[in-house]
Amino acid sequence: MKFFLDSAHLPDIREAAQLGILDGVTTNPSLLSKEEADPVAVLREISKVVDGPISAEVVSTEHAGMVEQGVEWRRIAENIVVKIPMSTEGLKAIRTLREQEIPTNCTLVFSPTQALMAAKAGAAMVSPFVGRLDDIQVRGMEVVDEIVQVFSNYEISTEVLVASIRSPVHVADAARIGADISTMPWSVMQALARHPLTDIGIERFFADWQKIQNR
Repeated sequence: MKFFLDSAHLPDIREAAQLGILDGVTTNPSLLSKEEADPVAVLREISKVVDGPISAEVVSTEHAGMVEQGVEWRRIAENIVVKIPMSTEGLKAIRTLREQEIPTNCTLVFSPTQALMAAKAGAAMVSPFVGRLDDIQVRGMEVVDEIVQVFSNYEISTEVLVASIRSPVHVADAARIGADISTMPWSVMQALARHPLTDIGIERFFADWQKIQNR
């Protein structure tokens, strides 16, 4: 499974890239608004750090505006993927951008039927939001499982990108289900590497080594 960082904060992205496990980045208007620099400049800098896909979201709600913005985002770098919200207008934009060979990530997906429609329209990725589903008492990972199964049934090549991840448990569940990608905040990516028994083991080994040094 690929690991994406859900962030527009360059210091975090650079640090994650140094781990050797970062496969891509997802951004959205909210994340970009937290940065002081112009969004275009931020995305351009991210593209210098990350070789994999970088999702940049459109803010228009109409087909023509989505396509126009998508083309502009794509001009920033060859690894920009245009993030399109799930809607009928969004489906039209996904289809149009595919015809222009511009990859898309259909976001705000909350059901298998939405994911299937996006895939049929030509999305390179679909992003089910597990955390937001959990918030309304719907098991987000069950929806991801259903999407993965549907795509497997019909040998659909669109990647399932699990979004709105809140904890390492979400990442483990996504990997077990067979999702293609998990995108997560930096705090969750850091937490993946931690375990209390690991910490205890390191402390004991260090303490024993100090005993040797003190002989």
